[in-house]
Amino acid sequence: MDFEFDARTEELRGRLLAFMDEHVYPAEAVAGEQRAALDSPWRTPPVVAELKAAAREQGLWNLFLPDAEHGAGLTNLQYAPLAEITGRSPQLAPTATNCAAPDTGNMEVLAQFGSAEQRERWLKPLLAGEIRSAFAMTEPEVASSDATNIETRIRREGDEYVITGRKWYISGAMNPDCAVFIVMGKTDPDGDDIRRQQSMVLVPRDTPGVEVRRAMTVYGYEDHWHGGHAEVFFHDVRVPVANLIGEEGGGFAIAQARLGPGRIHHCMRLIGMAERAVELMCRRATSRTAFGRPLAAQGVVQQWIADARVSVEQLRLLVLKTAWLMDTVGNRGAHTEIQAIKIAVPRTVVGILDRAVQLHGAGGVSQDFPLAELWAGARTLQLADGPDEVHQRSLARRELKRFAADRP
Repeated sequence: MDFEFDARTEELRGRLLAFMDEHVYPAEAVAGEQRAALDSPWRTPPVVAELKAAAREQGLWNLFLPDAEHGAGLTNLQYAPLAEITGRSPQLAPTATNCAAPDTGNMEVLAQFGSAEQRERWLKPLLAGEIRSAFAMTEPEVASSDATNIETRIRREGDEYVITGRKWYISGAMNPDCAVFIVMGKTDPDGDDIRRQQSMVLVPRDTPGVEVRRAMTVYGYEDHWHGGHAEVFFHDVRVPVANLIGEEGGGFAIAQARLGPGRIHHCMRLIGMAERAVELMCRRATSRTAFGRPLAAQGVVQQWIADARVSVEQLRLLVLKTAWLMDTVGNRGAHTEIQAIKIAVPRTVVGILDRAVQLHGAGGVSQDFPLAELWAGARTLQLADGPDEVHQRSLARRELKRFAADRP
């Protein structure tokens, strides 16, 4: 394994770091002020359009897609350090570079499984950053960590599918620019194979029967930057059969294909969040005095910073190994490592952010620093794309299976 950055990665890193310094960081305060003046908190601040134009002009666009036809054609190993950089400002940088979830996963689904018509109608404007999208899988009435539990029904009537169900925490759905949902439901609820009961269909937001009822908060945050997390009802929503993605019964497999890259992308950005937290810790420790000594001279503070540095370096190496395996042996071959980073990275970054909050005192839980919101986002990722316990269960089973044959 060789994790040295190649020439293209180095060149893109240089451009992206300059873009962050020159455009993104200065825009953070501007975006907050602009949002406060908008007639709806879900509207996108005008400065975001300026950032997107600048990113596109500088070739910092669709970096996440390994498909050279639609994206930058980067490997996971090349993209990892770039996603880390955007993770330092997760409210703005991923959107500015058109690398924000859930659009990234939805674009990957359409690029890999969508029909030519679906790619023309939905993938093309998503790649151009002209519209946003949402992925509707999680439901409030069942344990959605087991996707076979979902209760939304997708029944066929002639040349149409009729969708009935209730979803929640549907990321991006509050954004007025969200034009389409990818909805997962059961087309064959009584099928013998519980992993072939589900299908995915495209549902335009303006389809009759689609009700975006309310925004769900995350630790009290409405997460405007992400387009919110909505509760959505589908009341006998009718769409053409042509809106089916892939084949009937293929929804579970498509979801698994979507979640692998999504999980590593989250972990890449989380490392950037941790790096920003360490930087803020160091700046705070060297600029504040308590009980006659700089905070930086306090042994416990030094321990926090040292432990954070060690943890970040460990996490980065594990994520890079996972990216390398995904590139060389595929997502299935990297399954263990994908689960390992999904368990380790959010949990560890939450701990780093918690120490950073503690070091900032009251400021750490305030809106004057990004730490509280970063903490809420990182903590949520211990649930999103599968809770820790599901990954631990699967990973342990795989480890134990290696020794099962040795039993007498």
